[in-house]
Amino acid sequence: MGMEVHAEQAGYAEMENVEITDTELLYHVRGALKSALQGDPDLYEQLRGVIHHNEGLVPEEVALLVTCLKALSGSVSCLDIVHHRSLISSILQMSMWNYGTDVMDALMELVISLATSSGQYVDLCLEMLVSNFMPPNSFISSLNQTRGILRKDQVMGRVHSTLIDIAELVPLSPLRLERIIKERMPLIFTKEPLILAYVENMLKLERGAIGDLVGRTMLVAIMDRLIDLDVDIAWDDILQEDFTKGIFDMELEDLEGPVDDGQQDGDEHRISWMERFSGNLYAQKLDSLMVLSFEHLNFCKESRRLSQVFDTLLQSFQQTVLTAYKSKFAQFVMFYACSLDPENCGRRFSDTLFHIFKTSRYPEWRMSAVAYLASYLARAKFLSISSVAEYVESLMEWCSTYCSNQSGGINPKAHKEFYAACQAMMYVLCFRMRSMLAIPRIRSQISKHLEDILRHPLSPLVVCLPSIVEEFLRLAKVTHLDVPDNFVSSGLLESELSMTFGGRERLDMFFPFDPCLLMRSDRFIRPNFVYWSMVRSSYDNDDDDDDEATSDEDDIEICTSGKGMNIANDGAARSYDQDLDEFDHEMSKMSITPKVTQWFGGDMQMPSRIRPCPDSL
Repeated sequence: MGMEVHAEQAGYAEMENVEITDTELLYHVRGALKSALQGDPDLYEQLRGVIHHNEGLVPEEVALLVTCLKALSGSVSCLDIVHHRSLISSILQMSMWNYGTDVMDALMELVISLATSSGQYVDLCLEMLVSNFMPPNSFISSLNQTRGILRKDQVMGRVHSTLIDIAELVPLSPLRLERIIKERMPLIFTKEPLILAYVENMLKLERGAIGDLVGRTMLVAIMDRLIDLDVDIAWDDILQEDFTKGIFDMELEDLEGPVDDGQQDGDEHRISWMERFSGNLYAQKLDSLMVLSFEHLNFCKESRRLSQVFDTLLQSFQQTVLTAYKSKFAQFVMFYACSLDPENCGRRFSDTLFHIFKTSRYPEWRMSAVAYLASYLARAKFLSISSVAEYVESLMEWCSTYCSNQSGGINPKAHKEFYAACQAMMYVLCFRMRSMLAIPRIRSQISKHLEDILRHPLSPLVVCLPSIVEEFLRLAKVTHLDVPDNFVSSGLLESELSMTFGGRERLDMFFPFDPCLLMRSDRFIRPNFVYWSMVRSSYDNDDDDDDEATSDEDDIEICTSGKGMNIANDGAARSYDQDLDEFDHEMSKMSITPKVTQWFGGDMQMPSRIRPCPDSL
């Protein structure tokens, strides 16, 4: 090995000291290639030495390298993939990140010539270009500096223009490019700057000139990687909550208590939580990748491509996210896309979820879909009340029809889809009840169906999560909604019956759009998100005096279709900066899923939002 390197350096020095014109060098290169075929390697090794030499190049050496690359571009017909294997390998191993723009341009010209000269070089050239999606490890520290940002733009611009040129000359190359990009996509263990650079290039391809050919594959692969990162975030990295608390109490936990003295304790809790969570490398990578995805969706909206991109995201959601019962944050890509276009994307998302709930052959998929639907309808501030009411009424009609076809009593396993739908219905009403009931037609429809459902022998109030049932009945009383009054509070978050219908995946505890706990992603989600504190504050003043139950209806503005809903918080206007400041307090209280370490031990890795029952373990 040492003798080979020494020979290359000697050959390079010998060639450098010869003063020849560009034309003479072209013939010299062709002669070197021909001599290798004839068994005389000297000139060939000199040429390979020039290509291989890449450290500390002075201007004269750069000029020689550029000239040799250009000469090779005009000599690709003389290349033989067997006899010139070492030279071709040296060319394709060149990292554009290590060179200036003159070398980059000459190298890209050679790659295009090579890829279009013979089909046997196409994959090799595409792999070389994809390998330049990521910088060398030595360059990582410079990526956030001016020099690094400039170099990244120079490399990415040339890589993508070359891919487009090859696609125009080799029509089948995009199909091969898709396979190569998927195969070379960094694993979740890859350093964050590298995986970010790779995904950034994938998104650039999706919105670029060949996006119609490769875009769908790029988006699906990115969503798959988001899920991979998501499910590897351990449960204990997200929250440590008291198992006995109700789901709504958990989200309100840090809003109570003294503002001054309690603030300091809250900060200590927040800092402790953030240190634990921010130390999770998977969470950091997921957060950064989701920000890239959000920014890409914004670009798609501005370029009027969001609907097309949403088609792919929706298909990917059904194939991966919906069935990934451990998903905690990746689904917020769908939430954000819907917020950018509520009338189209938001509607299609709701329709798809409801369709899956009604038609899927798999009970778990149906329960997961209705959980997604409920969480989405409850949390999406951009949805109009009329739109939310439409789906709640559809759920009620489904439940009412189901009841009319059943004559038996409580059976959580046999009727788990029914109980999931009932719980979804009550969950949405906990968030939207007052604004919905303020519309007489909707109030009439809800009252009609609720009586049939809640008083049926299937007894959903007994089976569904007690914490949701109790909050639903409390708010129903405040708003004078006629519901059964013989329910006995258990004071528990869950019950044996709710655990039974939830199954081993605990789909009774699945609330996929719990507040997002990723710091950087939160700024995209928060402006369009309904927090329980916004809803609860409008009811708190009514608990002591039922006669004034409807006096605060103006706290929630009822908007027409497409204008969303503005939920007031204690009657005060809230700026985005104020909301962002409160994010710190939300961090330790957002999830509505109970702590499980008291049952299974602190080392148990658990999925977010879903916790299997003890028997299943």
